[in-house]
Amino acid sequence: MGLVGLVAAVALAGCSGGSQATPTPAAASAKPSVSLLPAGTSTFSATGSLDRRYFHTATLLNDGRVLVAGGCCDVAAGMTSAELYDPNTGAFTLTGSLAVGRYRQTATLLQDGRVLIVGGFSQAGSLSSAEIYDPKTSAFTRTGSMSTPRFAHTATLLQDGRVLIAGGTTSTKPLASAELYDPKTGTFSGAGVMADARMYFSATLLPKGQVLLVGGTPGLQTAELYDPTSGRFTRTPFPPAARIMDQTATLMDNGQVLIAGGRILGLQVLNQAETYDPKTGKFTPTGAMTTERYYDTATLLADGRVLIAGGAPGLDSAELFDPKTGKFTNTAGPMTSGRYRQTATRLQNGSVLIAGGSGMTGSGETAEIYRP
Repeated sequence: MGLVGLVAAVALAGCSGGSQATPTPAAASAKPSVSLLPAGTSTFSATGSLDRRYFHTATLLNDGRVLVAGGCCDVAAGMTSAELYDPNTGAFTLTGSLAVGRYRQTATLLQDGRVLIVGGFSQAGSLSSAEIYDPKTSAFTRTGSMSTPRFAHTATLLQDGRVLIAGGTTSTKPLASAELYDPKTGTFSGAGVMADARMYFSATLLPKGQVLLVGGTPGLQTAELYDPTSGRFTRTPFPPAARIMDQTATLMDNGQVLIAGGRILGLQVLNQAETYDPKTGKFTPTGAMTTERYYDTATLLADGRVLIAGGAPGLDSAELFDPKTGKFTNTAGPMTSGRYRQTATRLQNGSVLIAGGSGMTGSGETAEIYRP
């Protein structure tokens, strides 16, 4: 499959779940919830239901609720609906609607508590628009637009409050361009050019403020660092294994980054993992996952372990990475539903909300809680 075909397949196949009407937002229209996870159990348990969606975003707000926004699919146009999950009730409630239906967008919690939604894909193609969600008003409002439409990009909150938007694609080729969003002015500006054009890659803010960008299409065996002080991208001297797309990257408490799973050229799914140490600039292989995964989620737990959950084509298994031993072990039990293209959000109480996705029947409109 050529690059153009691959991009189209990944972006547009996201809408294969069929059409769905976007409901009218109503602050009081909470969906019924199922029983919450009893305390003291280290398993998965169902929680409230949500609008069927995948390729959406989920953002932990400062008040402890989770904003779930957009996703696929409303007649291939992307969804405009958004919901709030309240861990106190276990219910999802509709909130204000996005100005533009979109999926494969990014969502970033800004330092002032608002959420920046950027880019994504719609029926008209890749998007340059952006909007802001304000939890105080429960409304989305348009903000400045990027100079380049893009999806499959990354968005990283920098230590100075700006947001780095990097790479992605316009749906025909990977991008090397990057932009910076300044919440003080509500505008985007150029942020230089990456060493390699890449899409479907990962970006991680490191403890000293640099951003680590790893892998991506077209089968890159490279990684690079963005330095916000100099505004430059530079390759790291020790590249990771080639990964075409969809690996996870998690900053751990020890300052290292866990890179796990994903796909390589030929779309072979990986179970291998490695860690990046910013002190040495080196990638080091670590224990392999128990299962090959992509389109899964990776969440740092309060005790320093990393929860790896789900993955294509709808896995219900999950595992834990322990940085002290460098090994992965299966969780005590499976998820309540096999799913991929879901979101996973660590809540303020330390549990993890896993919401939506594709896979088994009903996975797109269900959610579950994992309590370590």
